[in-house]
Amino acid sequence: MSGTSLDGIDLAECFFSISEGIWTYRIGKARTIPYPAPWQERLKEAVHFSEGRLLTLNKDYTQFLGTVINSFIASERIEGLDAVCSHGHTILHQPERGVTLQIGNLPMLASDIAQKVVCDFRVQDVALGGQGAPLVPIGDSLLFSEYTYCLNLGGFANISSRLNEFRIAYDVCPINIVLNPLAAQLGLLYDEGGQIAASGNVNTWLLTALNDLSFYKLAAPKSLGLEWVQQFVFPLINDSGLSFEDAIATLTEHMAIQLAAQFQEGATILATGGGAYNDHLLNRIKFHCNVIIKVPDATLLEFKEALVFGLLGVLKLRDEVNCLASVTGAKHDHSSGVIFG
Repeated sequence: MSGTSLDGIDLAECFFSISEGIWTYRIGKARTIPYPAPWQERLKEAVHFSEGRLLTLNKDYTQFLGTVINSFIASERIEGLDAVCSHGHTILHQPERGVTLQIGNLPMLASDIAQKVVCDFRVQDVALGGQGAPLVPIGDSLLFSEYTYCLNLGGFANISSRLNEFRIAYDVCPINIVLNPLAAQLGLLYDEGGQIAASGNVNTWLLTALNDLSFYKLAAPKSLGLEWVQQFVFPLINDSGLSFEDAIATLTEHMAIQLAAQFQEGATILATGGGAYNDHLLNRIKFHCNVIIKVPDATLLEFKEALVFGLLGVLKLRDEVNCLASVTGAKHDHSSGVIFG
């Protein structure tokens, strides 16, 4: 799993069991491989690539991903895999135009790693009129149904919950895809614990402008991509003329307001993803809404998305539904992804 925040590639050895319709899981070996600087820059700029450059990038990235996967399997002495289930890395996501591209999902991946591969989970959903995102809610439904909401704080924040008989989910707002580049301007990888945000001043003009963005008025299903951030969020930050500290403080408050607005009072929330380490953000959410936020152990916190994409692959191998129309807006539930090898 590679997220839009470009932290690195998450790899996890996952075990799944089902008994009387109830799924259980265990995460074995797990590791995040940071991107080398050249790859990070290339992926960051790829949204602007021509079709030809994207084809080259896709091939190069698939080879790189194969090398990373092989190294993980060898170093952790992992044997007896049923499949490698790979999300790849999202470059383009414009479902309103019928476009979504996750690189690293070429057939050559299966031959490079000598494993069965299940991948490319989003394309079919977009072809069926869906958003192609978020896809994790099927895992929330099957593995974490005891929580009122499951909240993922990655490059973007997305939530899922049960409404009547259906699972609903959608992207809420940007998180690390905005905060990390600002922290980088201060020589840091990220805002550890939200300390920068806590030290800065919230700017009313920028806060209002962010909260007034039209995306927040749209009904679900809806999803976000890097293109949206570059078109709407970064220009507002630049126009504000704020220090990086005050910009981070204002953005964090904006995120807390948008997230708190999604929750019922007294709800229990499972928070995962790198943003769950941001204590200031979590405290500001609780300031705006009386909720209980559960942050799990580090393994689940960091590898929940990898875990769930493993489950998506298992469901695809079983020819069972792994993509919910109630979440993405597709024409119907379906079993998404392709199998190579």
